Amino acid sequence: MNKIEEIYETLLEEYSYQGWWPLIHCEGNNPTKTGAIEGYHPKDYSFPKNEEERFEIIMGSILTQNTSWISVEKALINIDKITIDFKPENILKTLNNDFNSFKEAIRCTGYYNQKMNYISNILDFYLKLKGEIPTRKELLKVKGIGNETADSILLYGYKQDEFIVDAYTKRIFSFLGHMKVENSYLKIKKLFEDSLHSNYKIYQEYHGLIVEHGKRYYIKKPYGINDNLLKDFKV
Repeated sequence: MNKIEEIYETLLEEYSYQGWWPLIHCEGNNPTKTGAIEGYHPKDYSFPKNEEERFEIIMGSILTQNTSWISVEKALINIDKITIDFKPENILKTLNNDFNSFKEAIRCTGYYNQKMNYISNILDFYLKLKGEIPTRKELLKVKGIGNETADSILLYGYKQDEFIVDAYTKRIFSFLGHMKVENSYLKIKKLFEDSLHSNYKIYQEYHGLIVEHGKRYYIKKPYGINDNLLKDFKV
């Protein structure tokens, strides 16, 4: 077992299964989490179960850019109130007929004008897919979809084996000495994918565990100063 795998096992033992991606109509929760705990589904990898849940994940992946999940959850609940459901066709109808209400619904996530454009772009792209699974390359051509957002959509929305690299990943593993914080997204992604079995369930769990651990020890500088759990993995 390599160090990346050992760290995964250590985090899993500490925090248990995370049950990402959280969905607003999922009744599950995860009491081991900090912050929002509703909507998670530990050890249940059957989500998304339908198109509405898939598109909710896609929307959440865009709205979570540069903000907290608690703010995204509020926005998704607001959207749910002004639309029939999360069917892309109904979201598009609301955008066209009640643009200002939709903008107000996502205001709590910040950068809402920009995110409105991104949501419009992904709607157009998604509807043209006609049920097909998009490639990573195709997603990255959509304005507003970068590496992290594309991988989030593919991993959680389509159960594809794409590891997500977020800010906590960089902070934790650069602190431990397994990478440099200035390494490119794709270089860090390759490090994890080369070190782990290609399995979307493990990728989902690892991402959730990294976020949970990061929220506890890597929010403020100096990062990791009190991270006793992973201190023995420093190189």
